[in-house]
Parts: sequence; C-alpha cells; structure tokens
Amino acid sequence: MTDNTPVRSAARPVPSMTSAGGVDAQSVALVAVFTALLVAAAVVPGIPLGGLGVPITLQTLAVMLTGLVLGPLRGGLAVLLYLLLGFVGLPVFSRGQSGLQVLSGPTAGYLVSFLVAAVVVGLAAQVTVRRARRSLWVAFLLVASFAATVAVVHVLGVLGLMVNLRLSLSAAVSADLPFLPGDLVKDVVAVVAAVAVHRAFPDVLARPRAGARAGSRT
Repeated sequence: MTDNTPVRSAARPVPSMTSAGGVDAQSVALVAVFTALLVAAAVVPGIPLGGLGVPITLQTLAVMLTGLVLGPLRGGLAVLLYLLLGFVGLPVFSRGQSGLQVLSGPTAGYLVSFLVAAVVVGLAAQVTVRRARRSLWVAFLLVASFAATVAVVHVLGVLGLMVNLRLSLSAAVSADLPFLPGDLVKDVVAVVAAVAVHRAFPDVLARPRAGARAGSRT
C-alpha cells in the first residue's frame, strides 16, 4: 500500500526560541555585561548637589550607553535586571541604597526613568543603525538621546520629586535643572562611544535573522 502523504523537505527551517525571541548566548552575555556596567556606574561615589539627596552620578551615562548599544529589548532587559537587583536588596543604587524603599525617596522618578529611557534610545539606535547612513548616526542619536534625557529622565525625575517630597512643580523643576547640563554632556559621550561600537561591531544591532538565512537556502 502506497502512502500518498506529501513529504515535507527536511531543509525547511524550524522556528526556534533563539531566532524568534533573540535569546542566545551573545544576548545573555551582553545583558550581563551591561548590567555590571550599570552597577559599576552606581558604585562610583556621586557628587551631592543641593539638599534633596539626589547626587550627580554616572548612571545616566551608563543607561544611555546600554540602550544605544544593545537596542530596546536587550538594553531594557539589562536596566530591568539592574533595578531588580537593587529592589531585592543588593546595594547597587547610588550611595549603596537598595530595597523597595527607594521608591519613596527623591531618586524614585529617576530610577523608573532609566528603564523607559533605555528602551526609547534603544529603539532610536536600532532604526538608525539599520536604516540610516553612517554619516548621520551621530546626529540622529544625539537628537534621540537629548529628547529622552529631557522628556523621560528629567520629566519623570521631577514627577518623583513632586510626589515623594511634596514639592511644587516650580520647586521640583528648580531642583532638577542643575542636573540637566551634565546629563546632556553624558549623552554626547554615550553617543560617541555607541557609534564607535556599532562601527567596530556592525552585527550588534543589524544581525540578519537566522530564519531568513535558512529560508533562502530552501
């Protein structure tokens, strides 16, 4: 008796978690490395500014660099892992702080903004590196970083000051403004470093999909 069931080609690509979700050894390693970078940036002693308990640190530089290099998914995961490590009790926040109680302090809005900012600049980096000419990378990423710094980091930071310290809008903005020039300078450093990484390692954000490569052979 003959079996007339069509035989499928063994060469047909089978979807995998690696190609579909981007979960591979390289991604895990990069997330771990940049999480460690975020921790290291927080460990460096901050410079006190004003009397509200919000120091100048290298954290915003590390956050922007993480998003710009890793993109929205892996960059967001690195920042999320960093935040979770702090929330469960490891002293990875500025001045050795840890625990959920930081969410009731003056830095709460800034901490929350780190995750959002990393995703925003990560999306900008992903689109820029994959679609724009290399000569435009710095300009595009600077605009994205400046916008994320002002509209995400500082807006959420001001909201955190208003909610947790019961400050008026004008008082919270006045307390936040001294941090802005330094953060914009950090953006420039982060963008220059990220562009250098993408030029040296063009596959970090522009890797061809494994499924697409396999499908082209069938």
